[in-house]
Amino acid sequence: MSRIGRAPIELANGVNVDQTTEGVVIVSGPKGTLRQAVAPCIKIEKGMHNDKPAIILTRVNEEKETKAKHGLYRALLANMVKGVTDGYSKSLTVAGVGYKLAINGNKLTMNIGFSHPVNVTVPEGLTVTLPTATEILVSGINKEQVGQFAADIKAIKPVEPYHGYGIHYTNETVRRKEIKKGAKKK
Repeated sequence: MSRIGRAPIELANGVNVDQTTEGVVIVSGPKGTLRQAVAPCIKIEKGMHNDKPAIILTRVNEEKETKAKHGLYRALLANMVKGVTDGYSKSLTVAGVGYKLAINGNKLTMNIGFSHPVNVTVPEGLTVTLPTATEILVSGINKEQVGQFAADIKAIKPVEPYHGYGIHYTNETVRRKEIKKGAKKK
C-alpha cells in the first residue's frame, strides 16, 4: 500500500469536505473553498484519527495506475485542507541597482532594468504584497497557483550569475561565478 496514500488527513476545526456525485471534492474552510476532481478508482471516506475528524482514501482495485493515483490524490487533498486553514505563500527577492516595485490595484509594476516597466496582472484568488522595497510576497489558498505565479514572476528576470542581479526566491541560494580576469603579461 502507498505510504502517502494510506495516511489519514486530519481536519481542523471549521474545515468541511464534501464530494459531489460527479467525483468532485469540495474543501471549504475559514480562508475559502477549493475544488478537485478525483478519479473514480479512489474512494474517499470520512472517519476519525486520534479523536479528530479525518479523511481516509482507499483504492477500489490494485492496478498500477490506481496505486499511482492513491498517493497523488491524498497529497492534493492534504494541500487543499492546509490551504483553506493556513494558506500558502512564496517570497521573492529582487536584487539590482535602481530596481523598484509597486502595486496598483491588481497590477504589479516592476522597474527591473528593462527599457520599460513590466506590468504583471495578479490572478484572482492571490494576494501580492511588498513587505520591503526589494521583496515580493505572493500568498493564497491554492498551492499550485501560488507556486506557478511566483515562478512566472521569477522567470521575467532570471538571476545573472556574475553580479546576482535579478529575481530569486528569498530562501534560494544564488550561485555566483567569479569575474573573469585579464590575461597575464609576459
